Amino acid sequence: MINGLPAHVLLVHAVVVLVPLTASLAVLAAVWPTARRALIWLATVLAAVTMVLTPITVDAGETFARNFGPSETLRTHADLGSTMTWFVVPLVVLTVALLVVHLRERRGKPLARVFVVALAVLVIVAGVAATVQVFRVGESGARAVWGASSAQ
Repeated sequence: MINGLPAHVLLVHAVVVLVPLTASLAVLAAVWPTARRALIWLATVLAAVTMVLTPITVDAGETFARNFGPSETLRTHADLGSTMTWFVVPLVVLTVALLVVHLRERRGKPLARVFVVALAVLVIVAGVAATVQVFRVGESGARAVWGASSAQ
């Protein structure tokens, strides 16, 4: 509980904002060298924060779910939510790889272009996947809380 509110209710908002924000910054840094120089440190820090907050949010959600009776929509949300870490970890690893690309470029020892392009493709895939998954988890959570009216 945080100020009388279940922790999950507060933490989930951070994850819902940080995952797409981190993914967007990482994609920009992957495909645009000028953006990489400006954004890679921020993207890396946000990715690390997201990686820490995601399992904490999942654990808080499991604790919060115990207050409710069994429900198929809640089970679906919990199952989807428990996968979020698997989407966030690749984003973190790839963002750190982009940081390595940036640091090597700064030192005048850039990596092979084919590696940088392959990394950019992986960052795009991981960013889109994480963003889609956070939407799916959030949408299932809204259905669990608000029922069928959340689809309207």
